[in-house]
Amino acid sequence: MTGKVRARNFTFNGTGINGGLAVTEDEFLAIVRGNPVVDQVLDGLNATGLKDAWLVAGCLFQTVWNQQTGRPPEFGITDYDVFYFDVSDLSWEAEDAAIQRALQEFEEVDADIEIRNQARVHLWYEAKFGIPYKPLSRTTEGVDRFLAKACMVGVRKTERAGYEVYAPQGFRDLQDLTVRPAEHETFDPVTYRKKAKKWLEFWPELHVIDATAA
Repeated sequence: MTGKVRARNFTFNGTGINGGLAVTEDEFLAIVRGNPVVDQVLDGLNATGLKDAWLVAGCLFQTVWNQQTGRPPEFGITDYDVFYFDVSDLSWEAEDAAIQRALQEFEEVDADIEIRNQARVHLWYEAKFGIPYKPLSRTTEGVDRFLAKACMVGVRKTERAGYEVYAPQGFRDLQDLTVRPAEHETFDPVTYRKKAKKWLEFWPELHVIDATAA
């Protein structure tokens, strides 16, 4: 699924989110929902049947970067990451089946959607990245292990509250266009630098703090 949904432009006045004041959760939510693909994925998420499902990572923080720098909301976003948590069957086959069922709910979304069961990340992470990864107990713990603090964001729709936002590090780094290394045992400075270098190609306004300086 490749992204072709038309972008909508935001006005950028050079002062950043909320005129430079601290951004609120409601303002963050309004910005990310300004990306039409984010809204489409959130609308279909509950219908997938995935347990503890959240839309996370790049499609959210990069939408904010785009708002901050006056770019279309979908600029530079390669995929839309959905995390869920299901310990009932930790086999690859079960995860693949769940992913294929879920993708049926997103057939009208013209964008790449990546779905991963956070309950089984520890089974393959070390073999792929060379770093031990302790088992998680819920989806949002996977967000806690992102490489940069600004990346630690997630959103989902709820029947009672409307929308729920997960942002354990707040929004200050997003507001300031700062990429700051995370502080956890699975942090990989090599991968962090590779990602930061790639992000700078799309958003040269970013202020990247090197892992050795954090």
